[in-house]
Amino acid sequence: MLLGICRRWLDLATLFLAIYVALPVLAPVFMKLGLEAPGSAIYTLYSPFCHQFAFRSWFIGGQQTTWPRGLAGLDTVSFERGALESPAFRELFARYAGQDPADITLEDLSAFTPALQFASRAFPGDENFGFKLSLCERDITIYGAMLAGALLYRRWRSKLRPAPIWLYVLLGLAPVGIDGFSQLLGYPPFSLWPPRETTPAFRVATGALFGLMNVWLGFPWLEISFQELREPLERRLAGRRRLAGT
Repeated sequence: MLLGICRRWLDLATLFLAIYVALPVLAPVFMKLGLEAPGSAIYTLYSPFCHQFAFRSWFIGGQQTTWPRGLAGLDTVSFERGALESPAFRELFARYAGQDPADITLEDLSAFTPALQFASRAFPGDENFGFKLSLCERDITIYGAMLAGALLYRRWRSKLRPAPIWLYVLLGLAPVGIDGFSQLLGYPPFSLWPPRETTPAFRVATGALFGLMNVWLGFPWLEISFQELREPLERRLAGRRRLAGT
């Protein structure tokens, strides 16, 4: 079994990434079709690995594919306005905020409060919003880029060397770190500068770079490691076959 894993590690990694990327897309499809049990199960399965904020997620089957907060400055209906018109979201928000749903205002939904965060995490969507993927925009892009990178790696696996660490930091870590932390540190409890909200385009760009650089750095090292492990196993297996043939 171990020898089989060493020989087929790339197939296994590609299959894992394909499943990991496909399930978050199936969640909103199930919800849209009225299959709430499997859809909810997928949201629950991925919840430890992603914040799942609705205002930072892709949606399927609604009026918009994304619902960024007003701070993003995009020419779309803001998440706050869409949430105000959604009875399901107002009900969730009221539960966390301790308010009457009828008393919730646009100002309540515009503040980056724990109630907003908990409600947007728990909110799968509705007929107006559509239904969100179970990974946020950046995370689904990271793993989608890793899947694409795994498929591309098959073509150059014998020639590609691991990315230099400095290049990985420059192209992989720095963009996603600067974009994410500059957003995070503008909100309470840090509030180091006026809050900003990253646009979906930035999340996709930084996530794609990070995902591709993960493959460029990690997969060649995995190739080397599995080869070093595979060679003695193959020699041992060949020796057993020779003994069995005598």
